Amino acid sequence: MALRAVPLSLTSSLSGASFFQHFVLEENMLEVDCPCVTPEIVLKASGHVDKFTDLMVKDEKTGTCYRADHLLKDFCNEKLQKDLSISPEKAAELKRVLAVLDDLSAEELGAKIKEYGIIAPDTKNPLSDPYPFNLMFQTSIGPSGLSPGYMRPETAQGIFVNFKDLYYYNGNKLPFAAAQIGQAFRNEISPRQGLLRVREFTLAEIEHFVDPENKAHPKFSDVANLEFLMFPREEQMSGHAAKRIPLGEAVSRGTVNNETLGYFIGRVYLFLTRLGIDKNRLRFRQHLANEMAHYAADCWDAEIECSYGWIECVGIADRSAYDLRAHSEKSGVPLVAQEKFPEPREVEKLFINPVKKELGLAFKGNQRMVVEALEAMNEKEALGMKDTLESKGEMEFYVCTLEKNVTIKKNMVTISREIKKEHQRVFTPSVIEPSFGIGRIIFCLFEHSFYMRPSKAGDEQLNVFRFTPLVAPIKCTVFPLVQNQQYEEVAKVISQSLTTAGISHKIDITGTSIGKRYARTDELGVPFAITVDSTSSVTIRERDSKDQIRVNVERAASVVKEVTDGRTTWAVVWSTFPHHSSGSADE
Repeated sequence: MALRAVPLSLTSSLSGASFFQHFVLEENMLEVDCPCVTPEIVLKASGHVDKFTDLMVKDEKTGTCYRADHLLKDFCNEKLQKDLSISPEKAAELKRVLAVLDDLSAEELGAKIKEYGIIAPDTKNPLSDPYPFNLMFQTSIGPSGLSPGYMRPETAQGIFVNFKDLYYYNGNKLPFAAAQIGQAFRNEISPRQGLLRVREFTLAEIEHFVDPENKAHPKFSDVANLEFLMFPREEQMSGHAAKRIPLGEAVSRGTVNNETLGYFIGRVYLFLTRLGIDKNRLRFRQHLANEMAHYAADCWDAEIECSYGWIECVGIADRSAYDLRAHSEKSGVPLVAQEKFPEPREVEKLFINPVKKELGLAFKGNQRMVVEALEAMNEKEALGMKDTLESKGEMEFYVCTLEKNVTIKKNMVTISREIKKEHQRVFTPSVIEPSFGIGRIIFCLFEHSFYMRPSKAGDEQLNVFRFTPLVAPIKCTVFPLVQNQQYEEVAKVISQSLTTAGISHKIDITGTSIGKRYARTDELGVPFAITVDSTSSVTIRERDSKDQIRVNVERAASVVKEVTDGRTTWAVVWSTFPHHSSGSADE
């Protein structure tokens, strides 16, 4: 249980105060908390019911399941790393397979598994052909069991279906953002790699709604001069490594699609580095064309290097208007925004007018679904239908709610362009979505924060976690230097002051030597230690430098509070207060 307490506290610290302060408060976001159980109709509209799948293979004898792309990936990597006899041609082929792995169909994946003779890793038995496996946990809502639902695979859909209320709450103005932190659930075929691939995990997601015709950001200049490792798709395709690129340059050149997307990439970089992620082991990789959804304008992943390689920890995507349109079409509720014009404007508009009488005669009970499908056509589809009907008199038209083609004749619909005066513009907002895998960030933070240093005697290596004051689960410890009633009373007074200030801390009045108590708290990543060695003043020790200052008892809690809240730094504190030298600090 003691081992589990640190990551849980880190989760609270990282996803709570850190995320809230850096994003929700700074960007004046709305915050929501939606249910974990989601009705099927919501996830049907979003595409999760039909498409949220991974390809799975089974051990033909034992029935053990494996994720097909993982088996192929592991095979290719092992061959490339361990097979010294592999030819350059074969190595190039395996690298090509790894590059297009996410884009392989079930048939292509199955063909590769057979070609390479891949078998079940545990039993060496033959494997089945790959088939899709939906990653959502299904359940039923209510006692009848007739209303299907799922444990949410992400938190975003709750924000999308509540867009109308959130837009109203924001004064019917764009842009605005809504954030949510909560549990998500995915029935992973083969969970592995510790916190990196699990079935229940914490997500923090932001949905930033913006006018699709104006994706400039008023605060982009705040991050434009940031320079960090970026891995555009052109560099990936040409086999080059990631390189440092100024963010402003990436946006101006069109490498990053727009300012708002660029702004959030910059904010994510600042967030991760302020948490303690090593900036030299952090890169932003652009999705390749075969990785992006058809509706996405641009997508970047914040990848952090750890012992498992480069791991995707944050996704930042411009999802265009896909999500709101999908829910609008399924629910019949227009999830739209309005821009009022100072003066009426004359605009040319496309009008689609289904002739309901003719459609009723032709399709009877299915008339409504055909009408809805016709009205939902985009401009390109509508103009294509107009040309075909004028030249041929009829055409085949796919109605998704009927899941089949129907024949539309010229007398069933009129499609025309007309000049119309408008007082406002009604549109579906685009969405910029940063999505944070909290467990993955914590895993990488553990690795990036850990180091060892020799003890004072030099006879052993001591473990240290370099957690920043921002995320450290325990901010401070309080020690009486020796077992002394007066010192213990002062320690309790300071402890109460720390509690009042909202600072997590531990008080240790055991008789263990002060050096060992320092080492014990360094191993937990506690950034500061207050040592009571008099009744009027105390020392405050900083973990990594082991420097100590002396302050009055009454100021101790406020000094720690100012540093842990980020209102000042240890360097400023060190230059402000008297220094204290003690050999015990190095034990």
